[in-house]
Amino acid sequence: MTASQRRRERSAVEVRSAILDLLTRRDPSSSICPSDAARRCDAEDWRDLMDAVRQEAAELARAGVIEVTQGDDAVSISEARGPVRLRRGPRWGGA
Repeated sequence: MTASQRRRERSAVEVRSAILDLLTRRDPSSSICPSDAARRCDAEDWRDLMDAVRQEAAELARAGVIEVTQGDDAVSISEARGPVRLRRGPRWGGA
């Protein structure tokens, strides 16, 4: 595994942990902005992590652990245009 691959893998783990931790700390009916997770991982260069956040959110959503929403509607993060929110999904189970 190359250094670049190790960094990406570490970032993915950190991003996933940030998403799950933020949702755990919120009321079960609350949601988070994907940028909250990116900022948790890197307060200065959080924008550089947004693709990683979207990718991890997509994987968690496919597993049913979280839902990606626009307004009150669940959406596919890969097809959504504009701002989205992340909330606990039907398979949350305390992730």
